[in-house]
Amino acid sequence: MSENVILVTGATGLLGREVLERVRHAGVPVRAMTRKTDLPDDPGVRWVTADLQTGTDVAEALEGVTTVIHCASDTRKPKHDIPGWRHLIDAAREAGVRHIVNISIVGVDRTTYPYYKIKLEGELMLAESGIPWTNLRATQFPDLLDAVFRFMMRLPFVLVPSKTPCQPVDQGEVADRLVELALGAPAGQVAEMGGPKVYDAKELARTWLAAAGRKRPILPIHLPGTVGAVFRSGALTTPEHAVGVRTWEEFLAGKVADRATR
Repeated sequence: MSENVILVTGATGLLGREVLERVRHAGVPVRAMTRKTDLPDDPGVRWVTADLQTGTDVAEALEGVTTVIHCASDTRKPKHDIPGWRHLIDAAREAGVRHIVNISIVGVDRTTYPYYKIKLEGELMLAESGIPWTNLRATQFPDLLDAVFRFMMRLPFVLVPSKTPCQPVDQGEVADRLVELALGAPAGQVAEMGGPKVYDAKELARTWLAAAGRKRPILPIHLPGTVGAVFRSGALTTPEHAVGVRTWEEFLAGKVADRATR
């Protein structure tokens, strides 16, 4: 097997879509995995239907693949990620995959927050799989923060964790890095990736409301226990790896404010 064939899991998701576009533009044969059965007519991309949670058609999807960029994650039912990892690793071994690149989250090794524990367990499964691997941890995506704030517009106030630093990083820039890593040699745990600036969660909410032209009181809430303490400690940020370029303010001006004027 000489030709590099890259498969992107979670190809219809926020990050997966960005990764897929970049692999396509790199001129590398690319396969896109989704659970959907109504596949798009997408020139330059081979779309395949497979379900990581159940393992259905995963082996078939990985036939002939050399590299996997793993972007799939079930944020609503994160426990589904663990059988997903098992099925992905088993199929990758069978297919002779030579490299799995995984996206994870800054701070997964420093908190007992349930979703982060699942992400860390997935990292460990990959590291112990025997398949060459690369793992990138990134901070929060602006589009995900935007979705949270939009959801909160159903409430008479905006809830934010008190005294909690955040460091938004553009998901397009993370996609660039993932593809760069996938085109290179397996590197294990690589340097984290954070946005250019650290903000307090309250400041993110205040500036989002201003850009969106919305008015709501902001209600900081004290998260109790060790999870809250870790969040407040800045463990979910990586200021020493503030390599992102696009700022939160640029995101607000380019998407949130523009949407508000339509």
